[in-house]
Parts: sequence; C-alpha cells; structure tokens
Amino acid sequence: MFFNYIAGIQEVDKEKVKINHRDAVRAVILSGNDILMVHNNKGDYKFPGGGANNGESHNQTLIREVREEAGYIVSDVKDKIGVFTERKFDDKDENSIFEMTSYYYECEISKDKTIQQLDDYEEQLDFKPVWISLDEAIRLNEEILRNKNDINSWVYRETSALIAIRVAFKEKVAFHHPLTLQTD
Repeated sequence: MFFNYIAGIQEVDKEKVKINHRDAVRAVILSGNDILMVHNNKGDYKFPGGGANNGESHNQTLIREVREEAGYIVSDVKDKIGVFTERKFDDKDENSIFEMTSYYYECEISKDKTIQQLDDYEEQLDFKPVWISLDEAIRLNEEILRNKNDINSWVYRETSALIAIRVAFKEKVAFHHPLTLQTD
C-alpha cells in the first residue's frame, strides 16, 4: 500500500462519540502515461468510484461505480494501493462525526464501453470520463484548491491520492501495470 491518510478530525474516542461511517472505493486505472479520471463542470478531476451499497463488496462497488460514472467495464481489481479517511462533524447529526474511508484499488478495464448511468448530482456536475496525465490532473486540481471558493468536497482527497501515486511512480514502485509514466 502506498498511502494511508487521515484528514479532518484526527483522534476520535469511539466509545464517547457516535461515528457515522461510510466506506467508498476509488479505481486507479492507468493506460500508458495517462490515468482515467472523472472531470466535472467545476473543473476538478476525481477517481471513478463511490460509496458501497449495503452488502456490496469492494470489488462489486468498483465494478458498478466505474460503469456508472465513467462508462468503462472493470475486468480486474488488483491490489489496494491506498486508504484515505476523512472525518468531520456530521452535517445531518450534530452529535456525531461523519467518517468516510476511501479505499483506492488498481483496476484494469476491458476494451468494451457502455453508457454512463449518472446520479442526479453527477449529471448536474456534468461528469465526463477523461484520460489525462497524472501531472496535469495534479496541476489542475492544485490550481482549483488555490483559487476557488466553490469546490467539490473531494478535491483535497483526490489530489493527495494523485500525488501519492506520482511518488510511487517516481520511486518505481511496481504496479501490476507496466510503469511508463514520465514525470519531471
């Protein structure tokens, strides 16, 4: 595993505070020098993925979420490459903390594509799958973090994960995918 981050509230006494927890999965899909990301009308880039439904495994969630958000078919789920836990006071329950743990997995996709099946908020954000270089996705997300007030809640998390993946490439850590990415 290449990264394990915690953002927001760092320490929680789970016996004294109610935690509303949600698991999510994110697909890291590489092709040559590019990575598959989901772009939206606020300008940022996120990994395809999302929250697990009740009783759904990480693999099942990855397959469903990549198909829905990006229109690609996951053919293989490989190793978990990172974890990012976010904690904040719960907007819906003032006496609780909301904790979301995102698990990042390296995935392969088939050559087949299908149509996106976006949720309403994803349609409003005009989610579009794009292949982009890792450095360009990082640069553009960092620019959004520096310059915008109205940003999506995931931009910090996704940028941190992108940077960790870039570090893994620079250190020539072996992904299942051949490392062909050129970084400065």
